[in-house]
Amino acid sequence: MTINQVPAVQTALVTGGSSGIGLELARCFAKAHRRVIIVGKDEAKLARAADDLRGSGAHEVIAWSIDLAGNDGGARLFAKAQEHGEAIDYLVLNAGSGAWGKFVGETDWKLELEGIQVNNISTVLAAKLFLPAMVQRGSGRVLITSSVVALGPSAKLAVYSATKAFLYAFAEALREELAGTGVSVTALMPDLTQSDFFERAGVDPDSITAKEPKADPAHVAEIGYEAMMKGRDHVVAPHLSAVKMAAASVLPTWLTTKFARAE
Repeated sequence: MTINQVPAVQTALVTGGSSGIGLELARCFAKAHRRVIIVGKDEAKLARAADDLRGSGAHEVIAWSIDLAGNDGGARLFAKAQEHGEAIDYLVLNAGSGAWGKFVGETDWKLELEGIQVNNISTVLAAKLFLPAMVQRGSGRVLITSSVVALGPSAKLAVYSATKAFLYAFAEALREELAGTGVSVTALMPDLTQSDFFERAGVDPDSITAKEPKADPAHVAEIGYEAMMKGRDHVVAPHLSAVKMAAASVLPTWLTTKFARAE
């Protein structure tokens, strides 16, 4: 590198970046002085998050209001990046949605469908569209937010836990396919974490799930960020929750489902 050459500032794109784990993941990139693009549906929340992140050391913070529901959410995200000529170095597919309650008679199909679209369809399509450029460059890191419920189905979160199992399987398979390309894929497996997900999903405030202690999203994000930067295949956060993962791998599914029952 000559004295006149300036290293390019790397760009991180974080979906679900206006709150919770997504906002804290964006903060990790901001602290590393990278350009950060946060994506969310609520313009007011996005604006507040962007202002917050601008005080964290980011080279630049950009907020995109995009609804990732529907079958073309991932395509709309990619089109926005193309429109602005953005080359993404770190792709954080973190946006999530879900519905709480018994599948028969309690949950709203529209919310469950939105969960499948946001959690799975938008994630797969975004990966399909963004990854070719990373592979062509020979560099890039992808973080996909799954969950500890991926290995322990949760009653009253039946569709949500199934979408997270899909994400875990997808991330692990994709990682293997991309071996040797210079692009890594990491699955983040958070345990119950403090966020507005529970309110949006309609979790009963008197339920065990609502009252159970929840992890700090900043701590979860730091663990996920570190794992991504190291190119690990997956990470459980907080680390203590790895015990649940180990149990889920040896116990029969019917038993882990009872243990994970979200009452």
